[in-house]
Amino acid sequence: MSQPTVRDVIRLLEQIASPELAASWDNTGLLLGDAAWPAGKILTCLTLTPDVAGEAISSGVRMIVTHHPILFKPVQRFTSQTAEGAMLLDLARAGISVYSPHTSWDDAPTGINQQLAELLGLGAIEPLRVKPLSATCKIITFVPAASLTVVQHALWNAGAGTIGEYSRCSFHHPGTGTFQGSAATNPTVGQAGVFEAAPEERLEVLCPKSRLEPALQALRQAHPYEEPAIDVIALEPLSGSWGSGRQGVLVQPVTLREFAEVCRDALHAGHVMVAGDADRPVQRVAIACGSAGEYLADAHRAGCDVFVTGEARFHSALDARGKAIGLILAGHYATEQFAMERLAERLSAELTAVEASASRVETDPLWFC
Repeated sequence: MSQPTVRDVIRLLEQIASPELAASWDNTGLLLGDAAWPAGKILTCLTLTPDVAGEAISSGVRMIVTHHPILFKPVQRFTSQTAEGAMLLDLARAGISVYSPHTSWDDAPTGINQQLAELLGLGAIEPLRVKPLSATCKIITFVPAASLTVVQHALWNAGAGTIGEYSRCSFHHPGTGTFQGSAATNPTVGQAGVFEAAPEERLEVLCPKSRLEPALQALRQAHPYEEPAIDVIALEPLSGSWGSGRQGVLVQPVTLREFAEVCRDALHAGHVMVAGDADRPVQRVAIACGSAGEYLADAHRAGCDVFVTGEARFHSALDARGKAIGLILAGHYATEQFAMERLAERLSAELTAVEASASRVETDPLWFC
């Protein structure tokens, strides 16, 4: 088996956490390196810091998947005079690529917020902020049966054919195509100037609008015909089951204090900060990982009894108290890092030629006394 490339890993990562889910302000994707580089050994982390970079270099890692992006702000100079510049130069010299899924992984169907909701024992889980499904097209083409597999794989590799957690999706059905080329043509089937009727497969594949042009280019390159027939149908966006954050219900009500203890223990957080009446019963819960105080208003509108996030401003606690909704701050690191460990396990399981593991040197920068 050939050694997997960064491109192979990205293909799986984009299946797990579609780039379509990323926030407009985010900086996601391949941020350092070359998609053609080998990626046999992968390190995942929450934040790429110099100590994590040193761990990657010393242990022969070829690709880092970091949740928080590097180069998040515009850079005018990229030199060893800054800590980030020196770190990235060291990684580039070592041939290590860096990829960040960030908000795509936050909100993916099996991403951090979904895992966090399940970890805290929520049922009937749904997005806190529901968004319409991203713009999608259906590509339809007609291809000889002998070339069907080649064209399918070309479309899939270009980013088409993914539906939720399923990849390589398509539909095909046999039929008969008719055509007559001019004297200037060189038909794959039949002869120029002669009316032909040939057996073909009608192939249909869904494709995100953002991947349409590369998908069409790949289709034309793989298709055996000089002039393949291609239809592109724009599909109406639908209210989907995806969005930002999560909300759900506990099997039975507990007090705010009891639920705060559940969060602390489930996330190994050491301690959590809480705003609200400790004895108030809570059952409907909203969550948003990381630093997501802005979702408090969404939680209140959804009728949730408590909102769980990693960190928020002091005024968010005052706002929660004013709205009579509980607020639990469990720590940025605690609400996200565990999912990077699980992502490493998934990469190893689904890419058998890849060795993926979470950073062993990364720690929460905050400690308590």
